[in-house]
Amino acid sequence: MTQEQQHDNHDAPAPAPRHSTAVVTGAGSGIGRAVALELADAGWSVALAGRRHAALEETATLAGGDASTLCVATDVTEPAAVTALFETVRDTWGRLDLLFNNAGTFGPGVPLEDLTFEQWRHVVDVNLHGAFLCAQGAFRLMRDQHPQGGRIINNGSLSAHTPRPGSLAYTATKHAVTGLTKSLSLDGRPYDIACGQIDIGNAATEMTAAMTRGVPQADGSVAAEPTMDAADVARTVRHMASLPREANVQFATVMATKMPYIGRG
Repeated sequence: MTQEQQHDNHDAPAPAPRHSTAVVTGAGSGIGRAVALELADAGWSVALAGRRHAALEETATLAGGDASTLCVATDVTEPAAVTALFETVRDTWGRLDLLFNNAGTFGPGVPLEDLTFEQWRHVVDVNLHGAFLCAQGAFRLMRDQHPQGGRIINNGSLSAHTPRPGSLAYTATKHAVTGLTKSLSLDGRPYDIACGQIDIGNAATEMTAAMTRGVPQADGSVAAEPTMDAADVARTVRHMASLPREANVQFATVMATKMPYIGRG
C-alpha cells in the first residue's frame, strides 16, 4: 500500500452509527425528564410517555422541540394505552433500541394499619403492572424488529434493598421490579435484549422535595436528608444505554453521597 493510499484510508470517515431510538416513561417531570433530555442531547430520538400531555410538551420544548422527540400521552396502567405507545414508536421510527421503564409513584407515607387497599392497589398498578406492561411492549418490538434486540433499563430504588418507614407498598413493588429485571435479562438472551436496573437514592425531584424538610428515620426521629442532582442519574442511564449489546450494567446504585442508606436502621 502506498503512503498516499495509507493517508486516504486514515482520513476516510467512520461509518455513521445507526440512529438510536428510546421510550422514556414518566417523561413529564423528575428523573424521566432528566433522562429524556440527556438522551436527546446525545442524539437519540426519544418517545416521551406520561399521563399529562402538557408536561410532555414541556419536556419536548426543553429538548429542542424538533422531530427527534415524540409526545405520547400514556397511562401505563392501561394495557391498550401501552400497546398504542409502542405501535406509535414502531410506525414512526421502525424500531426501538431502549426503554427506560421509569414511571412510578411512592404512595402515602403512612403506617401499615392506615394504608387502604385502594392506596396499595394504585402503587402496585403503576410501579409493577405498569413496568410489566411497558417491558412486555418493548420486548415484543425488540424481538420482532430487524436487526433484533435492544435494552430495557428499569428504575428500581434503594427501597429494593433497604426500606424506609411507612413505605410498604412502594418497597414491595420495587422488590418486585428487581425480579422483573432478572427475569427479563434471562428471557431476553435469545433475542439480544439486555435488561439492567438503576437503583436511585434521593435525586432532587418533585417526588423527593420533602427530603430537605425532614422525613421519618428508622429510629423514629425526623431528619432532613441530602439530595443529588437528577442530571447525575441521567448521565448514568445514558452510560448504561450506550453500551454495546455484548455488555450490560445489571444493577447500578446512584445516590446522594451522605444520605442515610449505608447503615440505615
